[in-house]
Amino acid sequence: MSNLAQQLYDDFIAKQRYMYLVDGLKNTILITFFALAIGVVLGVLIALVRVSYAQAEKKSIPLRIMNLICGLYLTIIRGTPMVVQLMIMYFVIMSAGQPLTIAILSFGINSGAYVAEVIRSGIQSVDRGQREAGRSLGLNGRQTMVRIILPQAFKNVAPAIFNEFIMLLKETSVAGYVGIQDLTKGGDIIRSITYDAFPPLIAVALIYLVIVICLTQVLHHIEGRLAKSDLR
Repeated sequence: MSNLAQQLYDDFIAKQRYMYLVDGLKNTILITFFALAIGVVLGVLIALVRVSYAQAEKKSIPLRIMNLICGLYLTIIRGTPMVVQLMIMYFVIMSAGQPLTIAILSFGINSGAYVAEVIRSGIQSVDRGQREAGRSLGLNGRQTMVRIILPQAFKNVAPAIFNEFIMLLKETSVAGYVGIQDLTKGGDIIRSITYDAFPPLIAVALIYLVIVICLTQVLHHIEGRLAKSDLR
């Protein structure tokens, strides 16, 4: 057996150390999926508040307060590093919580700030004539937004939201800072056991690379389908 083959065997096969990567990948995917779901929900709510405030002729006090809170949220989240937000959530706000739950909430809250701006731009990209068409059909403002504006906005920003999913997947690599065995942490555990840094780190990088390439191909397919539907 060659030295390289022996090295790979010792690092991954011996004592089933590859399971550190498998288990870490499961946690990475779990965090990414649920964090994006939280981010989309938060993003839609915040985008609706911001758009409603911008379009309102008479800005009520509740709307002003909600817009102020949303603006403060966007400024803080977009202006501070993700790893710092994660550590504040883990060590200060939810020190008694489950690490995986804390990570999902932290990444979800962070993602919501970016998704909000994406969805807001998508709503604003919908032609104002669509709103007038909704009113001419007897729909009120809320019904017009839900039935006409939001579906078109989501169609416009679907590639951007999917791209956020890809970015979020890579950002979860800092989850190990709060003791979560994600994919990156799994590679680091193997390195600490074998005192061999190169194969575990390269394996982690290749796994991320393969996943991102596959997701990018899916994104290109989605963009192609949306482009074809626009031509109809």
